[in-house]
Formats: sequence, C-alpha cells, structure tokens
Amino acid sequence: MDNNQQHPNIDLAIKIKKWGKELGFQQVGISDTDLNFAEKHLQNWVDKGFHGKMDYMFKHGLKRSRPALLKSGTTRIISVRMDYLPEAAEKMVANLDNPVDAFISRYALGRDYHKILPHRLQKLASQIESEIGCFGYRAFVDSAPVLEKAIAEKAGLGWIGKHSNLINRKAGSWFFLGEIYTDIDLPIDTKSSAHCGQCKACLDICPTQAIVAPYQVDARRCISYLTIELKGSIPEQFRVAMGNRIYGCDDCQLICPWNRFAKLTTEIDYNPRHNLNNVQLTELFSWTKPEFLKKMEGSAIRRIGYISWLRNIAIALGNSKSTESTRQALLEKQNHSSDIVKEHVKWALKQL
Repeated sequence: MDNNQQHPNIDLAIKIKKWGKELGFQQVGISDTDLNFAEKHLQNWVDKGFHGKMDYMFKHGLKRSRPALLKSGTTRIISVRMDYLPEAAEKMVANLDNPVDAFISRYALGRDYHKILPHRLQKLASQIESEIGCFGYRAFVDSAPVLEKAIAEKAGLGWIGKHSNLINRKAGSWFFLGEIYTDIDLPIDTKSSAHCGQCKACLDICPTQAIVAPYQVDARRCISYLTIELKGSIPEQFRVAMGNRIYGCDDCQLICPWNRFAKLTTEIDYNPRHNLNNVQLTELFSWTKPEFLKKMEGSAIRRIGYISWLRNIAIALGNSKSTESTRQALLEKQNHSSDIVKEHVKWALKQL
C-alpha cells in the first residue's frame, strides 16, 4: 500500500488482509473502481466475436466494467485469491497423456468453488461489520458481471498473462478469485506489473490455437468454452485436438513457467472426488443420468448437464485407443434419445 501509510483506514485494511488469510485466502488486495482500460479491452474482444455464444459478456451493458452501476456507492473493491491445485504437475501430465483416461480441468475435480468462496467472503464481510458497524457491500464469485481478473490485477494479486489468466509471481495461476464491492474508503494497493516477457509458451501449446495473439483468446476455439459453455454440436474441426479433455483444458497453465511456484491447496474440498483425476473414459460414459446427477452433486461439472457430458466423452473416446471396450461403449449409445449424443457417437465410431 504505497503512499497509504497516513490513510485514516490503514489499520482496517491491515486487519481485513489478516482476517482474509485466517479464512483461507492466500492473498487479499484492495483497488479502486477505475476499469477504463479493461472496458476497452472487453469491448474490442466482443466486437471481434471472440465471446462466441456467451451473450452474458455484453448483455449487462457497462455494469461489468463500472462497479458502481452494479452496486451503488462502490468506491473500493476487496479482491481475494484462493489456491485450488490438488496435485503435482507430473500427475496431471500423466493423466493428459493417457488417451483412455478422462482429463478434467483441475479446478473442477472437487467441490464447486461457488459453494466455498461466497461463504468465506460473507464471513469476511461480517467480520468487517463487527469492527466498524453496518457498511455497504456486495460479494461476488464469478456470479455477476464483474471483471474479476482486471480487478485482481489492480489490487496487486497478479498480472493478466498472455493466456488471459491471472498469474502471481509467487503462486502461479492455479487459484480462484472473489470480490467484495464496498463503500468503505480504504487505502489501495499497487497494481501488479506484467512478467511474461518474451515467453509465448501458452500460445504455442494451445491445442486449438485459441490464443490468437498475446492477451487475446478466441473463446470459439477454446476447449474450455467448447466443453463447458457451448451447447449443441462441437465443430468437427476441433474434435481431434480436444484429445481426452472432457471438461475444460489446463494446457496453458501446465506449460506456464510461473507455475513452478504454485502450491498445492490446503482445502480438502478441492481434492478430487470419485477418482476423477484417474478414471477411464468408458467408466464415465457408462453413467446413467441419475448416476451423473448424484455423483456430480456439489460439483461445477453438474451445470453442463448430462447430454453435454456424454457429448464430450464421446469425442474423447473417438480420440482414444480402438479397443473392444471402447467400441462397445460407443455402440451402446449409438441409438441414444439425444440427437447430439448420437451425432458425436457416430463421429467417434468413424474415428476408431
């Protein structure tokens, strides 16, 4: 908090950061609400159509980049980050390199972070309230039009890398973000400076070349978008490149040299459920809809629905080894009631 030592609320800011760490956040920062640069970047991104079918990226107008329009009276933003990495990079690479196993983005292996971070943020807000009395605030965790990465960058939590994820010099990028919009006049932290340098490993590694230029991701090509956000048919041009990735993609984070400083999470809830970090595609493909809904209860994966789940796995099976069990698994669903599932099963069988 450079030049803030004489700020009247410096002691409160120090306490907020201490309380945040006690609640399990690895870092807490504070920023103002000026997001003009980020607003222009977002508009340029949308103008190019890079948002695909994610209409929510622009339908809220300027609320996303002008915090006071979303929560009246907001002058400061308390930004937090929480590590979620459940295992070492070597295990992730081994999982990704085994074509008969499913690869699921590491943030989704355990309990849905939407069920963890909001509760912690509310606890932090309540602690502030017990210290100073009632104040204006609203907490967010990826649940409203909030430019969380730009805000976190301003709050000193890291810089936005060329792959568009936030990177911290001491912790890499395997973490979740959350915010508290508030009307408390707090001293602000120094914005993080960028440290990607000439590195372009993330651009080179992307399976579908979705990072079309430094700091620009065309979501329409991104495996995370294709497997999570997109409903319906996945364009054939990207199916082979998807490999065994059935929910999200971590390649750009796995290759990032800054992630050698990443630390494993201390949150038990982020540990893998149902052996999802080491499970065969055929096993997941055999789940019935009730099984899927039951086993994915409390998981971020549940939100894509059973049809998209089968669609994604069908593509991965088409990219896996041509074995009797693989073909049999696909044949059992070639007459599925969903046209989407049937289309992708047909493609997979043709691949094999």
